[in-house]
Amino acid sequence: MRTVVTIGRQLGSGGREIGLRLAKKLGIPFYDKELLRKAAEESGLSEKLFDSFDERPKSLLYSIAMDSYMFALPGAGVSDSLEQQVYQATFGAIRRAAGDGPCVIIGRCADYALEDRDNVLNLFIHAPLERRIAMEARRQKLELEQARQQILRTDKRRANYYEYYSAKRWGAVDSYDFCLDSSIFGYEGTVELIETLIRMKER
Repeated sequence: MRTVVTIGRQLGSGGREIGLRLAKKLGIPFYDKELLRKAAEESGLSEKLFDSFDERPKSLLYSIAMDSYMFALPGAGVSDSLEQQVYQATFGAIRRAAGDGPCVIIGRCADYALEDRDNVLNLFIHAPLERRIAMEARRQKLELEQARQQILRTDKRRANYYEYYSAKRWGAVDSYDFCLDSSIFGYEGTVELIETLIRMKER
C-alpha cells in the first residue's frame, strides 16, 4: 500500500473514529492531535500554541495578543507572525508524515498541504445534522441544544480555517476526491468503502 488518506469531517460525523479504525485495520500510522505534537517537537514551539491555533481561522485580535510571545523566539523574523509559524510548522509536519509512507491524516488542510502528490486520497466525512447532534449529545453528555451549538461553532471554525488557507470550500464536493455520508453505511461500512477506494486507486 502506498496511499495517504486525508479526512476532513463535520463534528459528530464520526470522521475521526472512521480514520482511526481505517488506520488500525490497514496497520498504518494515524495522525490527528499527534500532528500537533510532531510539529511542536520539530519547530521548537510550545505544544500549547498549536492547541491554541488548531484548525482556527486567522484572527487579528488573537494574533496580536499571542504575537508578543513571538519576539522571544530565536530566529523569528519581523514578518513571521506566531500564527504563520504554527501553520507552517503544521504544514511541514503533514508533509513529512506523508513522506514517511502511507498514513491517515485528520483535518488541518492536509489535502491542500499534499496537493502536489499523486498518492493521496482526499475524503470528507459528513452526516445529517440531527444524527450528529444526537451523537455529540451522547458522547459529551450534553443537552441537545448544547450539542447543536457546539457542532455549529466547530464546523464554522473548521470551515473558516480550511477556506482561509486552502482557498477551497470546506465540505464542497469539488474540494475532495469523495464525500461520504457516514450515516448510510455506519462506521465499519464506511471503512470498508474507503478500503475499496484505496484498492481501486492503487490498481
